[in-house]
Amino acid sequence: MKIALSIPDELFDSAETLGKRLGVSRSRLYATALADFVAKHQGRKVTARLDAVYATEDSRLDAATRRLQARSLPRDSW
Repeated sequence: MKIALSIPDELFDSAETLGKRLGVSRSRLYATALADFVAKHQGRKVTARLDAVYATEDSRLDAATRRLQARSLPRDSW
């Protein structure tokens, strides 16, 4: 798909330099950058959803589990 967009001259120049250094076309460079950006932000969306789910869950240990866990730890003198 073809698109038109406006970006600052400095960013364009940096992208051109990077594309030449990597030996990739402008289209490939921009597509890769956009794909990375989308993936990064989708990951944040998943994290936000998981945070929302776990925010409603009780994270405390029940008393029996807490006692068993405490017994399993070695006794060290500080």
